[in-house]
Amino acid sequence: MRLHGWGRYPVIDDVTLDSPTTLSTARRLLLSEGSLIGRGMGRSYGDSALHTRVASTQQLQHLLAFDPLLGTLRCQAGVTLDQLLAVLVPRGWFLPVTPGTRFVSVGGAVASDVHGKNHHLHGCFSEFVDELLLGMADGSLLTCSRDQHPELFYATCGGMGLTGLILEVSLRLTPIRSAHISQTTFKAANLEEVLQLFDAQQQRTYSVAWIDCLARGADLGRSLLMVGEHAGGGSLLLPEKRSLSLPLDMPAMLLNPLSVQAFNSLYYQRIRQKKSKQRVDYQSFFYPLDGIQQWNRMYGRQGFLQYQFVIPKAAGVTGLRGILERIAASHRGSFLAVLKVFGEQNRNPLSFPLEGYTLALDFKYDPGLFALLDDLDARVLEQGGRIYLTKDARMSEQTFKRSYPGWEALQAARAQYGAHGKFTSRQAQRLGLD
Repeated sequence: MRLHGWGRYPVIDDVTLDSPTTLSTARRLLLSEGSLIGRGMGRSYGDSALHTRVASTQQLQHLLAFDPLLGTLRCQAGVTLDQLLAVLVPRGWFLPVTPGTRFVSVGGAVASDVHGKNHHLHGCFSEFVDELLLGMADGSLLTCSRDQHPELFYATCGGMGLTGLILEVSLRLTPIRSAHISQTTFKAANLEEVLQLFDAQQQRTYSVAWIDCLARGADLGRSLLMVGEHAGGGSLLLPEKRSLSLPLDMPAMLLNPLSVQAFNSLYYQRIRQKKSKQRVDYQSFFYPLDGIQQWNRMYGRQGFLQYQFVIPKAAGVTGLRGILERIAASHRGSFLAVLKVFGEQNRNPLSFPLEGYTLALDFKYDPGLFALLDDLDARVLEQGGRIYLTKDARMSEQTFKRSYPGWEALQAARAQYGAHGKFTSRQAQRLGLD
C-alpha cells in the first residue's frame, strides 16, 4: 500500500502494514525477519512513522485499568486521546498534557513526547507517564519506568518509536470540575507586545498565540494570545457536535500569498477589544482544527510541510523577529501559525522542548520551499534552537545532530536493548540514526 503522514509529504509505496490485535500477535510480528516502525493514527506530519514495514497499533485499543479516585489509567497504546476524553471528562478527569489534536494515539503521544499549551508549567506528556510496556526486538515484552530500565524509559519517551514497539502505557490524570475553559483573549499589536503578555500571564495554566506571520514593519508579529483555566464549575458533559469535512483536495492555487494575507488580516481584525473573556468548551480551546475532518486536504494533492522550531528564551525578540521577517519576505505565509512558551527541557534524549519560544507554521509543498526551510534551519541553529521531529520531513543529518546532543544517548540505549536493525524509519535513516 501507499502511506504518508498527516502532511501528505513524503509518500512511499509498497508498504507492508501489520496490525497486531493482541500481545501474542505483536510478539510474533517482532520475531519475524526484517525491520519495522510502529505507527498509531498517522498524525505525525513527515516520515517519522514511515518505513517499508509498519506495525500499526490501531487494533490495540483497550482500556486496561482506571482508578476514578486516584486518577490513574493503564491502556493499550492504540487508544486515542479522543477515546480517553470521552471516558474521562464525564468522570471529572482530563489529560494532564495534550497536543493540538485529540486524534492521536497514546503510544504516539509517548513516542513524540507531545507538549501542549501548559508546557511552561507542567512539561511534556512523559512527565505524567509512570510505566511503559515495550515489545523488544527479540520478541520479549519489557516493562520500563523511572525505576526499571530507566535509560530505556527516557529514550522511549520522545524516541520516535526507535527503541521498541510501545504496547501499553500507565499515566496520571488531572482532576476537573467542568468540561469548559475560562478563556481570556488579548490582542497584541506586534511581536514585542505578545512576548510581554506571555511573561505577564506566565502563571496561567494554558497559553497559546495565533500569530500573523505575513505582517511586516510595525505590525510584525501581531497576535491573538489566548490564556485559559479549567472552569471552576458546570457540566462535565458536552452536547455532540457535528464536524465538517473536506471531501476532496482543494485546488492548490487557492492558497496563495494574497488569500493567506487576506485571511490573516480578517482573523486578526475580528477581535475588536484589547482584552476579552469567554467561556468555551474544552474541544474548542484545545482542538479547534479537529472540527474539520481531513483538513489537511486544504493544501492540495501535493500536501504540505509543518515546520516547528524552538529557540531559547534569551534569543527572544531578536531571534523571532529575524525568522518572521524572512518568512514574510518569502511570501510563503501560513495562516496556521502558533506561538507558545516552553519551560525547562527534560532528560529525554530526543524530547523537543527547551526553555524558550516555539513557533509552528504550515507551508504548502512546492519544490522551492526547501531553500526557505534550509535558511530557517540555519537561523534556528544560530540561535541555539532545534526542529520538532514529529513535524519534520526534510531536516539534514548535520542539523539534527548539532541541535539534538542527546542523540548519542538514544543510540546507546538502542544498542543496549538490541533495537538497531529492528526499529527504524525513513526519518531515522535520513538523520543518520540507521
